[in-house]
Amino acid sequence: MPAKQFGRLVLLRHGQTVWSESGQYTGRTDIPLTDEGERQAVRAGERLREAFPNGFLPGDIFTSTMGRAQSTAELAGFPEHETTENIVEWDYGRAEGRTRQQLAAMTGFPWDVWRDGSRAIDPRYEGRRIETLPDGQQIVVVNGPGETLDEVARRARAAIDAAMPALEAGRDVLFVAHAHILRILTTQWLDEPASFARKLRLDTAHYSVLGVYKGDHVIERWNC
Repeated sequence: MPAKQFGRLVLLRHGQTVWSESGQYTGRTDIPLTDEGERQAVRAGERLREAFPNGFLPGDIFTSTMGRAQSTAELAGFPEHETTENIVEWDYGRAEGRTRQQLAAMTGFPWDVWRDGSRAIDPRYEGRRIETLPDGQQIVVVNGPGETLDEVARRARAAIDAAMPALEAGRDVLFVAHAHILRILTTQWLDEPASFARKLRLDTAHYSVLGVYKGDHVIERWNC
């Protein structure tokens, strides 16, 4: 008998937000989609239905607990989904809501999230603050210690482990989440160092596909 086909793990990044456009690190701050982000999510759903005409079972669709990921899933045509903390975005801690330029000025060196992480930033930048979005909405930004790259990678591996029974049964699984966590998750699928994620570009409302080829975990499609 032919070998049973392994399912595919599909990764969809959420649509545009004002912070994804401004370059502000967006981890645990619940920023909504922009109007363009909502349109991007609809178009992403159209591309996914074309690529996966059989769709996904509701129990095989998982989103981050963040509203921008859940909204993306729903606008893409997947209103029934489970939420999981394992694919919430990297907790950027002291970098949350700040740009690379701001962080370089704060630290006095060219700070890099992959190399340095939140804990290389002076703890005096921790705390809670209010930021006003362009539409006048006020949001609370929490700057804490944040997560290390290794801690995020452990969450990503847990997410993969949770999906494995469905994948091994031949079913496709959809994760709707955020750029960095999905890129880091991909490194864990490939059994590569988590830092390799910096080489994987994933644009807003674009999807990627992970699979198995001749026994190896591979990338089948990227940034579609």
